[in-house]
Amino acid sequence: MRVLHIIAGAEEGGAEHHMLENVLALADAGVAQHVVARPSARIERFNASGVATSLADFSKLWRGPTERAIRDAAASFKPQVIHHWMGRAGTFAQPAWRARNLGWYGGYYKLSRFKNCAWHAAVTSDIARNIVAQGTTAERVVTLHNHASLEQSPAVDRAAFDTPAAAPLILALARLHWKKGLDTLLHALVALPEAYAWIAGDGPLESELKALAEKLGVAPRVRWLGWRTDRAALLAACDVVAFPSRYEPFGNVTIEAWAAGRPIVVADAVGPAATVTAGKDALLVPKDDAPALAAALQSVLSNPALSQTLVAGGQASYASGYTKEAFVRNAVSLYERMDAAAKTEA
Repeated sequence: MRVLHIIAGAEEGGAEHHMLENVLALADAGVAQHVVARPSARIERFNASGVATSLADFSKLWRGPTERAIRDAAASFKPQVIHHWMGRAGTFAQPAWRARNLGWYGGYYKLSRFKNCAWHAAVTSDIARNIVAQGTTAERVVTLHNHASLEQSPAVDRAAFDTPAAAPLILALARLHWKKGLDTLLHALVALPEAYAWIAGDGPLESELKALAEKLGVAPRVRWLGWRTDRAALLAACDVVAFPSRYEPFGNVTIEAWAAGRPIVVADAVGPAATVTAGKDALLVPKDDAPALAAALQSVLSNPALSQTLVAGGQASYASGYTKEAFVRNAVSLYERMDAAAKTEA
């Protein structure tokens, strides 16, 4: 199987991170791949894994150079599938390759952005239903879950972030954006006077969230870690993961917590609510409900039996469909279907 990947993502971000992990998983499985992408640290990771790369800027105003880079890569690599990751990449799908073009939806993107893609892959079944509702053929829409690939890692030393070793520790892995509901977590922290919170991420609301922490009086117990690449080490250090997003099409943090063996409390944004089984592999609370979030976090922190139940349930859910092996199996199956259909239609 030969797969050409197209991504116009940012330097950092959840979808970009999982695209990288998914491509590396396919490389480990022996799938021949080539990536067209913007310059980023991911390029070195691809090349180190034997995945060739081409650079493009994906400018919306001057499309020619990017379209030429994609055409050149396709002409030399001769892919059986061209996998377009997210909406910007989808707008660069080449009409000549339509039968082999796949659009990947990490959110509720407009179908029009993938008009030159004959196939569509959604990160959740609800997004898949949304794609079909926009007017495409259901037989050409599949659900392709991300996977969580976390290598074993020693826990980050809490002292590195001036956090008492015995303090209950809550971890949030999120961009500092309104959608992520981190203000709700800060409000919840008021009712958890012994707990500390590590917030790993960056984004436009950094100063606003820090000001809110000061106003609420919880700033001495909040550590702002910035964007991190050592997620496994951070997860190993915490007692519970908080995932209070207002909007989340899927929620990779959920499966990462499961993979790391950490209990998680999630808000009922559509993605996490559809992924977890409340009380079995996570505690589910209403969005924007700081008292409910605080109560759920306290339940996990004060009840080791509950924590162990959630960890066991999470690991079972992870093993059932979100492992590296499951992703590779499902992705290769999809690619083979596409290749067979393209040969029939030729």
